[in-house]
Amino acid sequence: MKKSDFNYHLPDHLIAQKPLPDRSASRLLCMDRDTGRIDDRQFTDFIDWIDERDLLVFNDTKVIPARLFGRKQTGGKVEILIERILDAHNAIAHVRASKAPKAGAVIELDHGHCCIVLGRENDLFQLEFADANLFALLEQIGHMPLPPYITRADDESDLTRYQTVFAREAGAVAAPTAGLHFDQAMMDRINAKGVRTAFVTLHVGSGTFQPVRVEDLSEHLMHKEFFSVASGTVEAVRQARERGGRVIAIGTTAVRALESASKSGCLEPGFGDTDLFITPGYQFRSVDAMLTNFHLPESTLLMLVSAFAGYESVMNAYRHAIDQSYRFFSYGDAMFLGTLRNTH
Repeated sequence: MKKSDFNYHLPDHLIAQKPLPDRSASRLLCMDRDTGRIDDRQFTDFIDWIDERDLLVFNDTKVIPARLFGRKQTGGKVEILIERILDAHNAIAHVRASKAPKAGAVIELDHGHCCIVLGRENDLFQLEFADANLFALLEQIGHMPLPPYITRADDESDLTRYQTVFAREAGAVAAPTAGLHFDQAMMDRINAKGVRTAFVTLHVGSGTFQPVRVEDLSEHLMHKEFFSVASGTVEAVRQARERGGRVIAIGTTAVRALESASKSGCLEPGFGDTDLFITPGYQFRSVDAMLTNFHLPESTLLMLVSAFAGYESVMNAYRHAIDQSYRFFSYGDAMFLGTLRNTH
């Protein structure tokens, strides 16, 4: 398939610029993976589609305040978006400036901090933050890295709302957005119903928003992201299979983590970098159903969803969502894809 196969027109007013007042107040488009049948629901109805046989797998990554604003020593403005923290004083980052800084350049930051450009590789710069622990510095002066299609500046509410309630492993520069719909009340309802949960970690990189620049998908170079799947999660998946339940991935990032750990043909504990690019024709090994948000046109995430639930069915569901004025992207509504069995 070609990149252009995954294009669609989205009116700007359907791009959610802010979260709803309540996390679980979103709408939920449910699509049967087998038939393509669509039901329009509320997110709180998600509990009706799962039962005690199922396993929900969440991504527990935590978004870091990865956007920094600074100045060159010549006075020019600089915007830094941390892509990956290498250690307490070094990171790889995107740097936006009127003219790209060269190796040895010093970038002055707020509160008297600074960083030094060590070098560059393609679009990314290696930066050294010698005067402070990087995690502490970001907590002090960093901004939440809202996606480029959110056109407003971040505010204090984004510190909590662009973060899942179960976030614990710091390292992401974008939220695993399907998880944003879950509040503690929903987590309690899931537990009360006897539905098991497990966690993986995938540190979402800013590459998740990078456009596919080639028409031939086989030529696309996928960005790398760190993932980890623990032995406890592998065992939880095995037990779900034994009791006839479904493995339901909460978000495309949980899908990528599980499928990256299944490259041998079966799910195994593991960690490292993954550049798994899932397109139609891919054979899923560890995921039976998926909760996800609506994704950008021609994006790798839309391609993954189409691989999972069928290209024609997914594109039809997107047309339906636009016709019904669903809210799109990170702060938007949700979509449940799987064999639908109402357990209410």
